[in-house]
Amino acid sequence: MYTDRISDMIAHFIGLFETEVDEARMRTHYAGGQGLQDDRALPPHDDVQNADQTYDVPLQDYDPGVKYRAGHYEFSATRTHHALSFDDAIRKHSHHASYDFAGSHFRMPGEIDAYQEQPKLVLYTGPGSVIAHVSQLTLLQDDDYLNMTDGPNVARDTTYVTERTTEYYNEAARFTPFDSYHRTDTYDGLQSIAKDLHDYITQARDNDVSSLGTGADQDFVVASHSITGTYVNGVAATALPDVDDFMPDRGIAKPLTDREESDAPQESHTGAGNSLDVAAGANVVANIVSVVNTGVVAPVMAVMGDYHQIDAITQSYVYSDHDSIDSAFTREDHAGTVANNIAAFQRTVWGESADGGHAESTPDATIFPTAWRVSYIEGDVSFVHWIEQYHFVSDNDTMTVTTSGADVSVLTGGNSAVNLANFLGIGIQYDLVIVGGNVLDMNMIAQMAVLYDNDSVHALPGSTSGATVQSGNNLLWNEASIHNVGANDRFASMPDYMVEAAKAINERDPHMPEGLSTDPNFAGYAGLNVLYITGNLYDVTYVKQVSVLGDSDDVTQAASKVLANNENATVHIDTGSNAVVNIAQITDYDSFGGSTYVGGHLYSDAVLIQGGLIEHDATQPHQAALANEVIAFLHDDNPADDHIDAVFNSGHDLSWSQAHPVDVMQTAVA
Repeated sequence: MYTDRISDMIAHFIGLFETEVDEARMRTHYAGGQGLQDDRALPPHDDVQNADQTYDVPLQDYDPGVKYRAGHYEFSATRTHHALSFDDAIRKHSHHASYDFAGSHFRMPGEIDAYQEQPKLVLYTGPGSVIAHVSQLTLLQDDDYLNMTDGPNVARDTTYVTERTTEYYNEAARFTPFDSYHRTDTYDGLQSIAKDLHDYITQARDNDVSSLGTGADQDFVVASHSITGTYVNGVAATALPDVDDFMPDRGIAKPLTDREESDAPQESHTGAGNSLDVAAGANVVANIVSVVNTGVVAPVMAVMGDYHQIDAITQSYVYSDHDSIDSAFTREDHAGTVANNIAAFQRTVWGESADGGHAESTPDATIFPTAWRVSYIEGDVSFVHWIEQYHFVSDNDTMTVTTSGADVSVLTGGNSAVNLANFLGIGIQYDLVIVGGNVLDMNMIAQMAVLYDNDSVHALPGSTSGATVQSGNNLLWNEASIHNVGANDRFASMPDYMVEAAKAINERDPHMPEGLSTDPNFAGYAGLNVLYITGNLYDVTYVKQVSVLGDSDDVTQAASKVLANNENATVHIDTGSNAVVNIAQITDYDSFGGSTYVGGHLYSDAVLIQGGLIEHDATQPHQAALANEVIAFLHDDNPADDHIDAVFNSGHDLSWSQAHPVDVMQTAVA
C-alpha cells in the first residue's frame, strides 16, 4: 500500500501547485511607479543553517488524518434542536435572553454549577366535561269508534278522562318533591339543587319523618346519611322482583311469533265458527333508562374543598279501575290491578368478589412510585346526565259489537309507547385525582305512573248470553336502582404531602413530593398518572320518568239482526290488561378502591319516598239514548250463504317518541 500513499502525496502536490499558479495569475503588479515599502528580503543563508548537524529527521510515509484532543470542558444539558424559522429563532432568543448560558452549559470538572437551568414540570391536557340533556316525549291519542251494526253512530265525550288523569298527575306529584327542577349544568344551578336536597333530607332525618302525612294508601319516607337495601311499597325486601313475572296477558294484542315448523299441514278445513273476541285495552307504556358513569375514577382522590354525595329516589302511582259491567256478563277470574314501587340502593367495592373477599392479588409493598405524569385541567369539570321521559297516552274506545256467525277479532287497543335511553360513559383511569375545589356527587330518580281504567260494558236485550269480560289485570310498575361503586368508609383527612403535591403542580415543580412515595395506596406502582383539576368536579345524574295512560272504554253488545248468529256464540271482551312501566338504573363509579382525602367537610345524604293512591272514581259520561235507537234499526236479513272470518285491527300503534297525536281508527264503522 506504499504506492497508494505516494500517489496520494503526488495528488496533493499537484493540487497545491495549481493553487499557487492561480494565485500568481491573479496577483496585481505595479506598472511603473514605486512601492511604499521595499520588499522584505530573505535572511542570509548562514543564519538559517543549523550548527548542530546531529539531529535526525527520518523520512516517514504520508498518513492523512486529523488528530485533535478536546480541552478540559464538559457539555451539559445538550438537546436536539429542530430547524426553526427566523421568527421562531428571534422569539426563542428573547425568551432565553436573561439566562446565563455559559454557566448552564459549560463547567469545569468538579465545579458545582449553581446557575444551571432547572427544567419545569410538563403538564398534559386532561379530559373535558361530558354534558348530556335528553328529553323524550310521546303523545298518543287512539280514541276509536266502532259500530258493527247499521244503527246510529253516537259520539262519546271523553274529555272527562283527560281531566281525571290531570288531577291524578297532580296528586302523584305530592310524593315527588324533586321533579320540578329544570335541567341545568351551571355551577349556581347545581349548587342550588344540592342545597335544596340537603335541607330537605336534613329536616326529615332530624325529625324522624317516616311519611308525608297524606293519608294515601302508600306513604313511606326514609332519610339518612346513606341507604342500603331494597324496598317494595315501603317494606324492606331481600330480592328485587322481575317485571316480566307481572306483565299482564295481552291476549290477541300479543306480538306475532314465528310458527313452529311442522310436517303436517297447517290448514283447517272445518266450518266457520261463531265467536267474537274484543280487546280494547292491552296497552303498554314504558320508560326505560340506564346510565353507567365512569367519567373520572381513580384509586385515590384528594379534594381540597368539600365532598357532598346525594342519592335520592321518589316514586308514586295513582290509578282508578272502577268498572261498570252488566250482570248479563260473566266476569273472568283474573288478578286485580297490581301497583309496585320498587327502589334499590346498592354499594359495592371495586375488586371485591361475590363472597366478600378481594379478587385481586396483594401489590408488592417493596415497590413505590418515583416519578409522575400530570394531566391538568383549569376550571370546573362536569359530568352531567339529565334525562326526562314523558308519556301521555289516550285510548278511550267506544264500540257497539255483535256476533256475525263467523270468527271475528276486534283490536282497538294494543298500543305500545316506549322511550329508551342508554348511556355508557367510559373515561380515563388515573392513579390519583386532585381536585382544587369541591366535589358534588348527586344521583336522583323521580318516577310517576298514572292509570285511569274505568270501563263500561253493557248488553242490549236479545244479545248473546254467557259472554265473558276481562276488565282488570293492569300493572303499574316503578323500579329505580342507584348502584355506587366505592366503599362508604374510604374517606380520610387530607395529608400534608397531598397539599405539597398540589403546590408542586401549581409551581411546575418536576420533583414529586416524597410523601407520595410512602402512601400505602400506591404500593406496587412504579410511577403515578395524576389528574389535577383546579376548580370543582360535578358528577350529576338526574332521571325523571312520567307515564300517564287513560283507557276508559265503553263497549255495548247488541243482538245480531240474524237470530241464527246469536246461537252458540262465544264472546270475550277485554278492556284491561294495561301496563304502565317506569324503569331507571344508575351505576356510578366513585372510586376504584383506595382512599378519598377531604380537606374540607364531608356531607352524605340519602332519601327514599314512595307513595301510592288508589282512586275509586265512578264518573261516567252521560249515556246517550243509544239502546232504543239500535234496537229500532235491527231487522231481519237473509243469512249469507258463506261466512268468512273478519278481523278489525286498529291496535299495534307504535309511537316511539313522536310528539304528535296518532289516531288510526277514529270513527271507523264496520
